[in-house]
Amino acid sequence: MTAVHPAPRRAARPTLPVLLAGVVVVGMALSAWGARDRTTWFLETVWVLIGLPLVVLTWRRFPLTGLLCGLLAAHALVLAVGGHYTYAQVPAGDWVRDAFGLARNPYDRFGHLMQGFVPAVLVRELLSRTSPLSGRWLAPLTVCACLAFSACFELLEWAAAEIGGHGADAFLATQGDVWDTQWDMFCALIGATLSLVLLSRVHDRQLAALRDTPQRLV
Repeated sequence: MTAVHPAPRRAARPTLPVLLAGVVVVGMALSAWGARDRTTWFLETVWVLIGLPLVVLTWRRFPLTGLLCGLLAAHALVLAVGGHYTYAQVPAGDWVRDAFGLARNPYDRFGHLMQGFVPAVLVRELLSRTSPLSGRWLAPLTVCACLAFSACFELLEWAAAEIGGHGADAFLATQGDVWDTQWDMFCALIGATLSLVLLSRVHDRQLAALRDTPQRLV
């Protein structure tokens, strides 16, 4: 009697990434609709306009963990909100400013906190999967990479200020703070550190599961 072997199990479709991508697309469309300043909208959301297609195009060869997908989607929505209103005029930030008696709209600070929190998991995943780095060196190098990205972003803001003059004020969102650049990088540092402390164990489990699961996406 010939043994009947079960057909190889087909990997599940990436339901969560597809759902998150749809949420980001809708969020970006709403963000662009009636944006207060088109140039500022583009400058704030260009990372999403580049990043989302890149993730989609490389997914077959390099699928991401669910944790990273969720964080990237959340970051994209933060950028979309900031691009729509400009960071200094986000209504939720105005409410926090008035409720706590702050001197400025803090949404920009939150955005730079996310600029460290989310890229920390992205960098950690890339280093874990494409390099021999692990153990004690992974965390400090991840934080250094996030700070380097934050510094590069500040240089881009400086270039925008030099080129656009007062027209770049909405993009800079300094709100009169002469230490805004230093605060932005400090917020990114805090975000990256918190991300590693809070999410490293969960991320490790998802990375292990991703390595053990055959990917066959359609």
